[in-house]
Amino acid sequence: MCGLSTAPEVVGLATLPARFDNGVMSTIPDDLRRRTEAWIAADPQKKTRRELTALLEAGDSAELAERMDGSLEFGTAGLRGRVEGGSNRMNRAVVIRTTRGLAEYLLERDPDSDKPVVIGRDARLSSKRFQKDAVAVLTAAGILVRFFRDPVPTPLVAYAARQLGARAAIVITASHNPPKDNGYKVYDTNGAQIIPPTDKDIAAKIATAPPADDVPRLAKKYRGGMTYPVPDYMFEHYLEDLAAARAPNATGSDLGFVYTPLHGVGGAFVTGALRKFGHPNVHRVAGQYDPDGHFPTVDFPNPEEPGALDLATELAVAEDADLIIANDPDTDRLAISLPRHDGWRPLTGNQIGVLLADYLLANTELEQPVVFNSIVSSPMLESIAAAHGARFVQTLTGFKWIWNAALDVAEAGEGAFVFGYEEALGYSVGPAVRDKDGISAAVVFADLAADCRNRGESVLDYLAKLYDQHGLWVSTQKSIVRPGSEGAAQIAAAMERIGASPPAEVNGIAVASVTDFRKGAEERPRYLAATPLVALDLGDRGRALVRPSGTEPKLKIYVDLVADRDPAMTSAEQEVALVAEADEAASALADQLGL
Repeated sequence: MCGLSTAPEVVGLATLPARFDNGVMSTIPDDLRRRTEAWIAADPQKKTRRELTALLEAGDSAELAERMDGSLEFGTAGLRGRVEGGSNRMNRAVVIRTTRGLAEYLLERDPDSDKPVVIGRDARLSSKRFQKDAVAVLTAAGILVRFFRDPVPTPLVAYAARQLGARAAIVITASHNPPKDNGYKVYDTNGAQIIPPTDKDIAAKIATAPPADDVPRLAKKYRGGMTYPVPDYMFEHYLEDLAAARAPNATGSDLGFVYTPLHGVGGAFVTGALRKFGHPNVHRVAGQYDPDGHFPTVDFPNPEEPGALDLATELAVAEDADLIIANDPDTDRLAISLPRHDGWRPLTGNQIGVLLADYLLANTELEQPVVFNSIVSSPMLESIAAAHGARFVQTLTGFKWIWNAALDVAEAGEGAFVFGYEEALGYSVGPAVRDKDGISAAVVFADLAADCRNRGESVLDYLAKLYDQHGLWVSTQKSIVRPGSEGAAQIAAAMERIGASPPAEVNGIAVASVTDFRKGAEERPRYLAATPLVALDLGDRGRALVRPSGTEPKLKIYVDLVADRDPAMTSAEQEVALVAEADEAASALADQLGL
Protein backbone atom coordinates (compact mmCIF):
# COMPACT_ATOMS: atom_id res chain seq x y z
CA MET A 1 0.00 0.00 0.00
CA CYS A 2 2.89 2.37 -0.61
CA GLY A 3 2.22 3.58 -4.14
CA LEU A 4 -0.50 4.96 -6.32
CA SER A 5 -1.81 1.86 -8.04
CA THR A 6 -3.66 1.49 -11.32
CA ALA A 7 -7.22 0.39 -10.64
CA PRO A 8 -8.57 -2.79 -12.24
CA GLU A 9 -11.49 -0.70 -13.42
CA VAL A 10 -11.39 3.04 -14.05
CA VAL A 11 -14.79 4.70 -14.10
CA GLY A 12 -16.07 7.73 -16.04
CA LEU A 13 -14.49 8.71 -19.37
CA ALA A 14 -16.12 11.68 -21.14
CA THR A 15 -15.84 12.88 -24.69
CA LEU A 16 -15.02 16.32 -26.07
CA PRO A 17 -18.01 18.36 -27.16
CA ALA A 18 -18.43 18.96 -30.85
CA ARG A 19 -16.91 22.16 -32.25
CA PHE A 20 -19.55 24.76 -32.99
CA ASP A 21 -19.73 26.46 -36.37
CA ASN A 22 -22.45 28.99 -35.66
CA GLY A 23 -19.97 31.70 -34.80
CA VAL A 24 -20.97 31.89 -31.14
CA MET A 25 -17.82 30.25 -29.82
CA SER A 26 -15.67 32.95 -31.34
CA THR A 27 -16.87 35.32 -28.59
CA ILE A 28 -15.04 33.20 -26.01
CA PRO A 29 -11.28 33.73 -25.62
CA ASP A 30 -9.34 30.83 -27.11
CA ASP A 31 -7.52 29.95 -23.90
CA LEU A 32 -10.77 29.90 -21.89
CA ARG A 33 -12.45 27.78 -24.58
CA ARG A 34 -9.58 25.27 -24.64
CA ARG A 35 -9.52 24.94 -20.88
CA THR A 36 -13.29 24.49 -20.75
CA GLU A 37 -13.25 21.84 -23.48
CA ALA A 38 -10.48 19.96 -21.70
CA TRP A 39 -12.37 20.10 -18.42
CA ILE A 40 -15.56 18.83 -20.08
CA ALA A 41 -13.63 15.98 -21.65
CA ALA A 42 -12.39 14.84 -18.24
CA ASP A 43 -15.58 15.45 -16.25
CA PRO A 44 -17.23 12.14 -15.19
CA GLN A 45 -20.65 13.71 -14.58
CA LYS A 46 -23.11 14.26 -17.40
CA LYS A 47 -24.98 17.09 -15.66
CA THR A 48 -21.92 19.30 -15.16
CA ARG A 49 -20.62 18.51 -18.66
CA ARG A 50 -23.93 19.73 -20.05
CA GLU A 51 -23.78 22.92 -17.95
CA LEU A 52 -20.40 23.89 -19.35
CA THR A 53 -21.31 22.86 -22.89
CA ALA A 54 -24.42 25.07 -22.72
CA LEU A 55 -22.30 28.01 -21.60
CA LEU A 56 -19.95 27.42 -24.55
CA GLU A 57 -22.86 27.29 -26.96
CA ALA A 58 -24.32 30.48 -25.47
CA GLY A 59 -20.97 32.24 -25.70
CA ASP A 60 -21.23 33.19 -22.01
CA SER A 61 -17.60 34.08 -21.48
CA ALA A 62 -18.26 35.91 -18.19
CA GLU A 63 -19.85 32.88 -16.52
CA LEU A 64 -17.25 30.52 -17.99
CA ALA A 65 -14.46 32.74 -16.69
CA GLU A 66 -16.04 32.69 -13.24
CA ARG A 67 -16.15 28.91 -13.28
CA MET A 68 -12.89 28.17 -15.07
CA ASP A 69 -10.39 30.91 -14.16
CA GLY A 70 -8.36 29.10 -11.52
CA SER A 71 -9.42 26.32 -9.21
CA LEU A 72 -11.46 26.23 -6.04
CA GLU A 73 -8.87 27.13 -3.44
CA PHE A 74 -7.81 24.41 -1.03
CA GLY A 75 -7.47 26.47 2.13
CA THR A 76 -8.94 26.46 5.62
CA ALA A 77 -9.42 22.74 6.24
CA GLY A 78 -10.26 22.05 2.59
CA LEU A 79 -12.75 23.23 -0.04
CA ARG A 80 -16.14 24.88 -0.09
CA GLY A 81 -18.19 26.28 -2.97
CA ARG A 82 -21.27 26.05 -5.15
CA VAL A 83 -22.05 22.67 -6.71
CA GLU A 84 -21.72 23.37 -10.45
CA GLY A 85 -19.51 22.45 -13.36
CA GLY A 86 -16.01 23.92 -13.63
CA SER A 87 -12.63 23.94 -11.93
CA ASN A 88 -13.67 26.77 -9.60
CA ARG A 89 -16.74 24.95 -8.29
CA MET A 90 -17.58 21.90 -6.18
CA ASN A 91 -18.28 18.87 -8.38
CA ARG A 92 -17.22 15.28 -8.91
CA ALA A 93 -14.20 16.19 -11.02
CA VAL A 94 -12.91 18.55 -8.33
CA VAL A 95 -13.50 15.98 -5.58
CA ILE A 96 -11.70 13.29 -7.57
CA ARG A 97 -8.65 15.47 -8.26
CA THR A 98 -8.61 16.76 -4.68
CA THR A 99 -8.67 13.24 -3.29
CA ARG A 100 -5.89 12.19 -5.65
CA GLY A 101 -3.79 15.11 -4.39
CA LEU A 102 -4.52 14.18 -0.78
CA ALA A 103 -3.64 10.53 -1.50
CA GLU A 104 -0.31 11.51 -3.05
CA TYR A 105 0.49 13.71 -0.06
CA LEU A 106 -0.35 10.95 2.45
CA LEU A 107 1.63 8.32 0.58
CA GLU A 108 4.64 10.59 0.28
CA ARG A 109 4.51 11.52 3.97
CA ASP A 110 3.85 8.01 5.32
CA PRO A 111 4.63 5.52 2.53
CA ASP A 112 4.48 2.43 4.73
CA SER A 113 1.46 3.35 6.84
CA ASP A 114 -1.46 0.95 7.02
CA LYS A 115 -3.62 3.43 8.92
CA PRO A 116 -6.98 4.24 7.30
CA VAL A 117 -8.58 7.45 6.14
CA VAL A 118 -11.97 7.96 7.79
CA ILE A 119 -14.69 9.49 5.60
CA GLY A 120 -18.08 10.86 6.57
CA ARG A 121 -20.67 13.14 5.01
CA ASP A 122 -23.60 15.39 5.72
CA ALA A 123 -27.02 15.12 4.08
CA ARG A 124 -26.59 17.61 1.23
CA LEU A 125 -27.83 16.36 -2.13
CA SER A 126 -24.36 15.81 -3.62
CA SER A 127 -22.60 14.51 -0.51
CA LYS A 128 -23.22 10.78 -1.01
CA ARG A 129 -21.83 10.85 -4.56
CA PHE A 130 -18.79 12.87 -3.48
CA GLN A 131 -18.12 10.42 -0.65
CA LYS A 132 -18.24 7.49 -3.08
CA ASP A 133 -15.76 9.19 -5.38
CA ALA A 134 -13.37 9.92 -2.52
CA VAL A 135 -13.50 6.29 -1.41
CA ALA A 136 -12.91 5.07 -4.97
CA VAL A 137 -9.83 7.28 -5.42
CA LEU A 138 -8.28 6.42 -2.06
CA THR A 139 -8.71 2.68 -2.49
CA ALA A 140 -7.28 2.84 -6.01
CA ALA A 141 -4.23 4.47 -4.41
CA GLY A 142 -3.91 1.55 -2.00
CA ILE A 143 -5.15 3.45 1.05
CA LEU A 144 -7.49 1.78 3.53
CA VAL A 145 -10.80 3.55 4.17
CA ARG A 146 -13.24 3.48 7.07
CA PHE A 147 -16.49 5.14 6.04
CA PHE A 148 -19.80 6.12 7.62
CA ARG A 149 -22.73 4.49 5.85
CA ASP A 150 -25.19 7.29 6.64
CA PRO A 151 -24.95 11.05 7.11
CA VAL A 152 -23.39 11.97 10.45
CA PRO A 153 -22.34 15.10 12.36
CA THR A 154 -18.90 16.42 11.51
CA PRO A 155 -17.65 16.13 15.12
CA LEU A 156 -18.45 12.41 15.10
CA VAL A 157 -16.18 11.93 12.08
CA ALA A 158 -13.40 13.83 13.84
CA TYR A 159 -13.96 11.67 16.92
CA ALA A 160 -13.94 8.42 14.94
CA ALA A 161 -10.69 9.38 13.22
CA ARG A 162 -8.89 9.47 16.55
CA GLN A 163 -10.56 6.33 17.84
CA LEU A 164 -9.58 4.40 14.71
CA GLY A 165 -6.03 5.76 14.55
CA ALA A 166 -6.62 7.37 11.15
CA ARG A 167 -3.86 8.97 9.11
CA ALA A 168 -6.42 11.58 8.00
CA ALA A 169 -10.15 12.18 7.86
CA ILE A 170 -12.45 13.70 5.26
CA VAL A 171 -15.90 15.15 5.81
CA ILE A 172 -18.04 16.00 2.81
CA THR A 173 -19.94 19.01 4.12
CA ALA A 174 -20.64 22.67 3.48
CA SER A 175 -21.56 23.22 7.13
CA HIS A 176 -23.95 26.20 7.33
CA ASN A 177 -23.45 27.43 3.76
CA PRO A 178 -26.42 27.98 1.40
CA PRO A 179 -28.23 24.89 0.04
CA LYS A 180 -26.47 24.95 -3.35
CA ASP A 181 -23.00 24.63 -1.78
CA ASN A 182 -20.91 21.70 -0.68
CA GLY A 183 -17.44 21.22 0.73
CA TYR A 184 -14.55 18.91 1.52
CA LYS A 185 -13.00 19.18 4.98
CA VAL A 186 -9.73 17.50 5.97
CA TYR A 187 -8.34 16.49 9.37
CA ASP A 188 -4.74 15.55 9.99
CA THR A 189 -3.40 12.50 11.79
CA ASN A 190 -3.60 14.36 15.13
CA GLY A 191 -7.39 14.60 14.79
CA ALA A 192 -7.39 18.39 14.30
CA GLN A 193 -8.04 20.34 11.11
CA ILE A 194 -5.01 20.75 8.88
CA ILE A 195 -2.82 23.83 9.29
CA PRO A 196 0.09 25.30 7.31
CA PRO A 197 2.23 23.98 5.80
CA THR A 198 0.13 20.81 5.42
CA ASP A 199 -2.70 22.62 3.62
CA LYS A 200 -0.26 24.21 1.17
CA ASP A 201 1.52 20.89 0.58
CA ILE A 202 -1.77 19.15 -0.19
CA ALA A 203 -2.83 22.03 -2.45
CA ALA A 204 0.42 21.64 -4.41
CA LYS A 205 -0.35 17.95 -4.99
CA ILE A 206 -3.89 18.79 -6.10
CA ALA A 207 -2.54 21.36 -8.56
CA THR A 208 -0.47 18.67 -10.30
CA ALA A 209 -3.16 15.98 -10.22
CA PRO A 210 -4.17 14.67 -13.68
CA PRO A 211 -7.55 15.35 -15.27
CA ALA A 212 -10.35 13.66 -13.39
CA ASP A 213 -10.89 10.85 -15.93
CA ASP A 214 -7.18 9.96 -15.67
CA VAL A 215 -7.37 9.49 -11.90
CA PRO A 216 -7.73 5.77 -11.03
CA ARG A 217 -10.92 4.94 -9.16
CA LEU A 218 -11.40 1.47 -7.78
CA ALA A 219 -14.87 0.06 -8.41
CA LYS A 220 -16.61 -1.32 -5.33
CA LYS A 221 -16.43 -4.96 -6.46
CA TYR A 222 -12.62 -4.82 -6.53
CA ARG A 223 -12.02 -3.29 -3.12
CA GLY A 224 -11.78 -6.51 -1.16
CA GLY A 225 -10.44 -5.69 2.30
CA MET A 226 -9.77 -2.05 1.47
CA THR A 227 -12.96 -0.54 2.93
CA TYR A 228 -14.85 -1.11 6.16
CA PRO A 229 -17.78 0.75 7.68
CA VAL A 230 -17.14 2.73 10.85
CA PRO A 231 -18.45 0.52 13.69
CA ASP A 232 -22.00 1.17 14.81
CA TYR A 233 -20.83 1.58 18.41
CA MET A 234 -18.87 4.77 17.65
CA PHE A 235 -21.58 7.14 18.88
CA GLU A 236 -21.95 5.20 22.11
CA HIS A 237 -18.20 5.52 22.69
CA TYR A 238 -18.48 9.23 21.95
CA LEU A 239 -21.20 9.55 24.61
CA GLU A 240 -19.00 7.73 27.14
CA ASP A 241 -16.23 10.26 26.56
CA LEU A 242 -18.73 13.10 26.74
CA ALA A 243 -19.85 11.82 30.14
CA ALA A 244 -16.30 12.27 31.40
CA ALA A 245 -16.24 15.89 30.17
CA ARG A 246 -19.43 16.87 32.01
CA ALA A 247 -19.29 18.50 35.43
CA PRO A 248 -18.97 15.85 38.17
CA ASN A 249 -22.20 17.06 39.79
CA ALA A 250 -24.13 17.51 36.53
CA THR A 251 -27.75 16.46 36.73
CA GLY A 252 -30.60 16.02 34.34
CA SER A 253 -33.66 18.21 34.38
CA ASP A 254 -37.31 18.53 33.45
CA LEU A 255 -36.61 21.79 31.65
CA GLY A 256 -38.48 22.18 28.38
CA PHE A 257 -36.13 22.44 25.41
CA VAL A 258 -37.08 23.24 21.84
CA TYR A 259 -34.58 21.77 19.40
CA THR A 260 -33.89 22.27 15.68
CA PRO A 261 -31.06 20.89 13.54
CA LEU A 262 -32.12 23.19 10.65
CA HIS A 263 -32.68 20.22 8.29
CA GLY A 264 -29.21 18.92 9.14
CA VAL A 265 -27.92 15.65 10.53
CA GLY A 266 -27.97 16.45 14.24
CA GLY A 267 -31.53 15.46 15.12
CA ALA A 268 -31.22 11.89 16.42
CA PHE A 269 -27.73 12.48 17.79
CA VAL A 270 -28.48 15.59 19.84
CA THR A 271 -31.85 14.45 21.15
CA GLY A 272 -30.34 11.04 21.92
CA ALA A 273 -27.48 12.63 23.85
CA LEU A 274 -29.82 14.93 25.78
CA ARG A 275 -32.05 12.00 26.69
CA LYS A 276 -29.10 9.85 27.80
CA PHE A 277 -27.88 12.55 30.14
CA GLY A 278 -31.23 13.20 31.77
CA HIS A 279 -32.80 15.92 29.60
CA PRO A 280 -35.75 14.11 27.96
CA ASN A 281 -38.21 17.02 27.65
CA VAL A 282 -37.26 18.00 24.11
CA HIS A 283 -39.77 19.46 21.66
CA ARG A 284 -38.59 18.91 18.11
CA VAL A 285 -39.23 21.46 15.38
CA ALA A 286 -40.96 18.90 13.18
CA GLY A 287 -40.57 20.77 9.89
CA GLN A 288 -36.79 21.00 10.35
CA TYR A 289 -35.94 17.81 12.22
CA ASP A 290 -35.24 15.29 9.45
CA PRO A 291 -32.16 15.72 7.24
CA ASP A 292 -33.12 17.44 3.99
CA GLY A 293 -30.55 18.79 1.56
CA HIS A 294 -33.16 21.08 0.00
CA PHE A 295 -33.43 23.09 3.27
CA PRO A 296 -37.06 23.97 2.46
CA THR A 297 -37.74 26.31 5.40
CA VAL A 298 -34.55 28.41 5.39
CA ASP A 299 -32.70 30.28 2.67
CA PHE A 300 -29.46 30.17 4.65
CA PRO A 301 -29.20 27.29 7.16
CA ASN A 302 -27.12 29.21 9.67
CA PRO A 303 -28.63 29.67 13.14
CA GLU A 304 -27.05 33.15 13.28
CA GLU A 305 -29.06 34.34 10.27
CA PRO A 306 -32.22 36.40 10.86
CA GLY A 307 -35.29 34.19 10.57
CA ALA A 308 -33.47 30.88 10.93
CA LEU A 309 -34.97 30.28 14.39
CA ASP A 310 -38.47 31.57 13.62
CA LEU A 311 -40.09 28.12 13.63
CA ALA A 312 -38.24 27.17 16.80
CA THR A 313 -39.41 30.38 18.47
CA GLU A 314 -43.03 29.74 17.48
CA LEU A 315 -42.84 26.28 19.04
CA ALA A 316 -41.10 27.60 22.17
CA VAL A 317 -43.89 30.10 22.71
CA ALA A 318 -46.56 27.44 22.14
CA GLU A 319 -44.89 24.99 24.54
CA ASP A 320 -43.85 27.63 27.11
CA ALA A 321 -40.33 26.22 26.79
CA ASP A 322 -37.31 27.24 28.84
CA LEU A 323 -34.65 27.17 26.15
CA ILE A 324 -34.13 26.87 22.38
CA ILE A 325 -31.21 24.75 21.21
CA ALA A 326 -30.19 24.87 17.54
CA ASN A 327 -27.39 23.40 15.47
CA ASP A 328 -26.16 24.16 11.99
CA PRO A 329 -26.62 21.38 9.38
CA ASP A 330 -23.39 19.49 10.15
CA THR A 331 -23.86 19.92 13.92
CA ASP A 332 -20.56 21.54 14.76
CA ARG A 333 -22.11 24.83 15.93
CA LEU A 334 -24.55 25.60 18.74
CA ALA A 335 -27.08 28.42 19.07
CA ILE A 336 -29.10 29.19 22.21
CA SER A 337 -32.17 31.42 22.52
CA LEU A 338 -33.83 32.42 25.78
CA PRO A 339 -37.13 34.06 26.80
CA ARG A 340 -36.79 37.65 27.95
CA HIS A 341 -39.23 40.34 28.96
CA ASP A 342 -39.49 41.49 25.34
CA GLY A 343 -39.71 38.05 23.74
CA TRP A 344 -37.26 35.33 22.75
CA ARG A 345 -33.75 36.53 21.97
CA PRO A 346 -30.65 34.52 21.00
CA LEU A 347 -27.50 34.73 23.05
CA THR A 348 -24.44 35.90 21.17
CA GLY A 349 -21.64 33.47 20.45
CA ASN A 350 -19.49 35.23 23.04
CA GLN A 351 -22.21 35.04 25.70
CA ILE A 352 -22.60 31.28 25.18
CA GLY A 353 -18.82 30.94 25.24
CA VAL A 354 -18.23 32.75 28.53
CA LEU A 355 -21.14 30.97 30.22
CA LEU A 356 -19.82 27.54 29.21
CA ALA A 357 -16.26 28.49 30.16
CA ASP A 358 -17.18 29.68 33.64
CA TYR A 359 -19.41 26.67 34.28
CA LEU A 360 -16.76 24.18 33.17
CA LEU A 361 -13.93 25.90 35.04
CA ALA A 362 -16.04 26.04 38.19
CA ASN A 363 -16.51 22.29 37.98
CA THR A 364 -13.21 20.99 36.63
CA GLU A 365 -10.99 18.67 38.65
CA LEU A 366 -7.90 19.31 36.50
CA GLU A 367 -4.87 20.80 38.24
CA GLN A 368 -3.76 22.94 35.29
CA PRO A 369 -6.90 23.86 33.35
CA VAL A 370 -6.54 25.86 30.14
CA VAL A 371 -9.23 27.63 28.11
CA PHE A 372 -8.84 28.99 24.60
CA ASN A 373 -10.55 31.35 22.22
CA SER A 374 -9.80 32.92 18.86
CA ILE A 375 -8.46 36.41 18.62
CA VAL A 376 -11.75 37.84 17.32
CA SER A 377 -13.65 36.39 20.30
CA SER A 378 -14.30 38.22 23.56
CA PRO A 379 -11.38 39.13 25.86
CA MET A 380 -13.78 38.51 28.75
CA LEU A 381 -12.60 34.89 28.74
CA GLU A 382 -9.19 35.99 30.05
CA SER A 383 -10.78 37.52 33.15
CA ILE A 384 -12.91 34.43 33.75
CA ALA A 385 -9.87 32.16 33.45
CA ALA A 386 -7.89 34.29 35.93
CA ALA A 387 -10.74 34.14 38.46
CA HIS A 388 -10.53 30.35 38.40
CA GLY A 389 -6.74 30.16 38.45
CA ALA A 390 -6.75 28.81 34.91
CA ARG A 391 -4.57 29.67 31.96
CA PHE A 392 -5.99 31.60 29.01
CA VAL A 393 -4.62 31.18 25.47
CA GLN A 394 -5.67 33.20 22.44
CA THR A 395 -5.12 31.96 18.88
CA LEU A 396 -5.66 32.95 15.28
CA THR A 397 -9.17 32.48 13.90
CA GLY A 398 -10.24 28.88 13.39
CA PHE A 399 -10.53 25.74 15.48
CA LYS A 400 -7.55 24.37 13.61
CA TRP A 401 -5.52 26.90 15.59
CA ILE A 402 -7.38 26.46 18.87
CA TRP A 403 -6.75 22.74 18.90
CA ASN A 404 -3.20 22.83 17.62
CA ALA A 405 -2.51 25.38 20.36
CA ALA A 406 -4.07 23.01 22.88
CA LEU A 407 -1.81 20.20 21.69
CA ASP A 408 1.26 22.47 21.90
CA VAL A 409 0.37 23.57 25.43
CA ALA A 410 -0.20 19.98 26.55
CA GLU A 411 3.04 18.77 24.96
CA ALA A 412 4.96 21.50 26.78
CA GLY A 413 3.41 20.35 30.08
CA GLU A 414 1.73 23.71 30.56
CA GLY A 415 -1.83 22.59 31.17
CA ALA A 416 -4.79 20.51 29.98
CA PHE A 417 -7.59 21.55 27.66
CA VAL A 418 -10.95 22.26 29.27
CA PHE A 419 -12.77 24.40 26.74
CA GLY A 420 -12.30 26.47 23.60
CA TYR A 421 -14.63 28.69 21.63
CA GLU A 422 -15.10 31.07 18.72
CA GLU A 423 -17.64 33.85 18.62
CA ALA A 424 -19.24 32.33 15.49
CA LEU A 425 -21.09 29.74 17.64
CA GLY A 426 -18.25 27.21 17.76
CA TYR A 427 -17.48 25.40 21.04
CA SER A 428 -15.24 22.51 22.06
CA VAL A 429 -15.89 20.78 25.38
CA GLY A 430 -13.23 18.42 26.71
CA PRO A 431 -10.55 16.55 24.75
CA ALA A 432 -12.54 13.90 22.86
CA VAL A 433 -13.21 15.93 19.69
CA ARG A 434 -10.44 18.20 18.45
CA ASP A 435 -12.79 20.59 16.70
CA LYS A 436 -15.95 22.50 17.44
CA ASP A 437 -18.78 20.20 18.47
CA GLY A 438 -22.45 21.14 18.69
CA ILE A 439 -23.50 17.89 20.37
CA SER A 440 -21.32 18.09 23.48
CA ALA A 441 -21.89 21.85 23.72
CA ALA A 442 -25.68 21.29 23.66
CA VAL A 443 -25.52 18.71 26.45
CA VAL A 444 -23.26 20.81 28.66
CA PHE A 445 -25.38 23.92 28.12
CA ALA A 446 -28.43 21.89 29.14
CA ASP A 447 -26.48 20.86 32.27
CA LEU A 448 -25.66 24.52 32.90
CA ALA A 449 -29.34 25.48 32.58
CA ALA A 450 -30.28 22.67 34.98
CA ASP A 451 -27.67 23.88 37.46
CA CYS A 452 -29.15 27.37 37.27
CA ARG A 453 -32.63 25.97 37.92
CA ASN A 454 -31.32 24.01 40.91
CA ARG A 455 -29.88 27.26 42.33
CA GLY A 456 -33.17 29.05 41.79
CA GLU A 457 -31.94 31.35 39.03
CA SER A 458 -32.12 31.67 35.26
CA VAL A 459 -29.34 31.47 32.67
CA LEU A 460 -29.71 35.24 32.23
CA ASP A 461 -29.21 35.66 36.00
CA TYR A 462 -26.00 33.65 35.69
CA LEU A 463 -24.81 35.86 32.84
CA ALA A 464 -25.62 39.00 34.86
CA LYS A 465 -23.49 37.68 37.74
CA LEU A 466 -20.57 37.18 35.34
CA TYR A 467 -20.98 40.78 34.22
CA ASP A 468 -20.94 41.88 37.87
CA GLN A 469 -17.69 40.00 38.44
CA HIS A 470 -15.84 40.67 35.19
CA GLY A 471 -17.44 43.76 33.72
CA LEU A 472 -20.09 43.89 31.05
CA TRP A 473 -18.40 43.01 27.77
CA VAL A 474 -20.00 43.55 24.38
CA SER A 475 -18.71 42.90 20.89
CA THR A 476 -19.60 44.34 17.50
CA GLN A 477 -18.36 43.82 13.98
CA LYS A 478 -18.46 46.21 11.01
CA SER A 479 -17.79 44.92 7.50
CA ILE A 480 -16.79 47.43 4.84
CA VAL A 481 -17.37 46.02 1.35
CA ARG A 482 -15.05 47.18 -1.43
CA PRO A 483 -15.45 44.90 -4.48
CA GLY A 484 -13.17 44.66 -7.50
CA SER A 485 -9.51 45.42 -7.98
CA GLU A 486 -10.03 49.05 -6.96
CA GLY A 487 -11.72 47.94 -3.76
CA ALA A 488 -8.90 45.50 -3.01
CA ALA A 489 -6.41 48.34 -3.40
CA GLN A 490 -8.44 50.50 -0.99
CA ILE A 491 -8.49 47.75 1.61
CA ALA A 492 -4.75 47.14 1.22
CA ALA A 493 -4.07 50.87 1.55
CA ALA A 494 -6.19 51.06 4.72
CA MET A 495 -4.20 48.21 6.27
CA GLU A 496 -0.95 49.95 5.37
CA ARG A 497 -2.17 53.21 6.93
CA ILE A 498 -3.20 51.69 10.23
CA GLY A 499 0.07 49.78 10.44
CA ALA A 500 2.27 52.76 9.58
CA SER A 501 0.32 55.44 11.44
CA PRO A 502 -2.18 53.95 13.91
CA PRO A 503 -4.76 56.29 15.46
CA ALA A 504 -4.12 57.77 18.90
CA GLU A 505 -7.76 57.36 19.84
CA VAL A 506 -10.94 55.69 18.62
CA ASN A 507 -14.15 57.65 19.16
CA GLY A 508 -12.62 59.39 22.16
CA ILE A 509 -11.09 56.24 23.68
CA ALA A 510 -7.30 56.40 23.92
CA VAL A 511 -5.25 53.73 22.15
CA ALA A 512 -2.82 52.31 24.72
CA SER A 513 -0.78 50.13 22.36
CA VAL A 514 -0.81 48.60 18.88
CA THR A 515 0.07 45.09 17.71
CA ASP A 516 0.60 44.47 14.01
CA PHE A 517 0.27 40.73 13.51
CA ARG A 518 1.88 40.98 10.10
CA LYS A 519 5.18 41.44 11.94
CA GLY A 520 7.11 39.66 14.67
CA ALA A 521 5.70 36.18 14.08
CA GLU A 522 9.07 34.64 14.96
CA GLU A 523 8.57 35.86 18.53
CA ARG A 524 5.10 34.33 18.86
CA PRO A 525 3.87 30.72 19.03
CA ARG A 526 2.79 29.11 15.77
CA TYR A 527 -0.88 29.56 16.62
CA LEU A 528 -0.30 33.33 16.43
CA ALA A 529 1.55 33.24 13.13
CA ALA A 530 1.87 36.18 10.75
CA THR A 531 -1.57 37.31 9.58
CA PRO A 532 -3.06 40.54 8.17
CA LEU A 533 -4.47 41.85 11.45
CA VAL A 534 -3.85 45.00 13.49
CA ALA A 535 -4.99 45.13 17.12
CA LEU A 536 -5.59 48.39 18.99
CA ASP A 537 -5.47 48.03 22.78
CA LEU A 538 -8.00 50.44 24.27
CA GLY A 539 -6.74 49.96 27.81
CA ASP A 540 -9.38 49.28 30.42
CA ARG A 541 -12.12 49.99 27.85
CA GLY A 542 -11.39 47.02 25.57
CA ARG A 543 -9.84 46.65 22.13
CA ALA A 544 -10.40 47.03 18.37
CA LEU A 545 -9.23 44.75 15.57
CA VAL A 546 -8.88 45.47 11.86
CA ARG A 547 -8.38 42.76 9.26
CA PRO A 548 -9.31 42.02 5.64
CA SER A 549 -11.58 39.08 4.97
CA GLY A 550 -9.78 36.08 3.56
CA THR A 551 -12.69 35.09 1.29
CA GLU A 552 -14.70 38.24 0.51
CA PRO A 553 -13.95 41.82 -0.66
CA LYS A 554 -14.34 43.20 2.85
CA LEU A 555 -12.41 44.94 5.58
CA LYS A 556 -13.64 43.80 8.99
CA ILE A 557 -13.51 45.93 12.12
CA TYR A 558 -14.15 44.29 15.49
CA VAL A 559 -14.70 46.33 18.64
CA ASP A 560 -14.95 44.80 22.13
CA LEU A 561 -15.86 47.22 24.93
CA VAL A 562 -16.23 46.66 28.66
CA ALA A 563 -17.82 48.74 31.40
CA ASP A 564 -18.43 48.24 35.11
CA ARG A 565 -21.98 47.28 35.91
CA ASP A 566 -24.21 50.30 36.36
CA PRO A 567 -26.64 49.65 39.25
CA ALA A 568 -29.02 52.23 37.83
CA MET A 569 -29.62 50.06 34.73
CA THR A 570 -30.48 46.45 34.10
CA SER A 571 -27.73 44.45 32.43
CA ALA A 572 -29.88 44.27 29.29
CA GLU A 573 -30.30 48.07 29.20
CA GLN A 574 -26.62 48.66 29.78
CA GLU A 575 -25.74 46.10 27.13
CA VAL A 576 -27.82 47.94 24.52
CA ALA A 577 -26.13 51.24 25.37
CA LEU A 578 -22.64 49.73 25.28
CA VAL A 579 -23.28 47.99 21.96
CA ALA A 580 -24.33 51.36 20.52
CA GLU A 581 -21.05 52.84 21.75
CA ALA A 582 -19.10 49.95 20.21
CA ASP A 583 -20.91 50.46 16.90
CA GLU A 584 -20.01 54.17 16.99
CA ALA A 585 -16.37 53.27 17.67
CA ALA A 586 -16.29 50.88 14.73
CA SER A 587 -17.75 53.51 12.41
CA ALA A 588 -15.31 56.13 13.69
CA LEU A 589 -12.39 53.80 13.06
CA ALA A 590 -13.63 53.15 9.52
CA ASP A 591 -13.71 56.91 8.93
CA GLN A 592 -10.18 57.24 10.30
CA LEU A 593 -9.06 54.60 7.81
CA GLY A 594 -10.60 56.57 4.95
CA LEU A 595 -13.24 53.94 4.18
